[in-house]
Amino acid sequence: MQNWLSTIYFAITNTNAHYPYLSYGTDWLAFAHIVLAILFFGPLKDPVKNIWVVQFGMIACAIIFPLAFVAGSIRHIPVFWQFIDCSFGVIGIVPLWLAYKNTRRLQEQNN
Repeated sequence: MQNWLSTIYFAITNTNAHYPYLSYGTDWLAFAHIVLAILFFGPLKDPVKNIWVVQFGMIACAIIFPLAFVAGSIRHIPVFWQFIDCSFGVIGIVPLWLAYKNTRRLQEQNN
């Protein structure tokens, strides 16, 4: 793990020193995260109407797995790190599943 983290630190430091414009991509990645987070205000306001946002989140959690393993292999990411990436899908789907289940229950009560 220490070797992997040292490799990452060197890569980021070296890249930022010589090609700082590449970090612009991480700025857009952060922007995408903020925009996606805003999406989840819809289910807080009207859960039944916006259940599709929760379903979208569950799908996103599921497709983390093929991305982590396919892209991870292509980019030579260690397998243990690919599993760490996959843990976001495993952890993320738990509250989404609970929200989905409770929203379906609320939907049935309203009908």
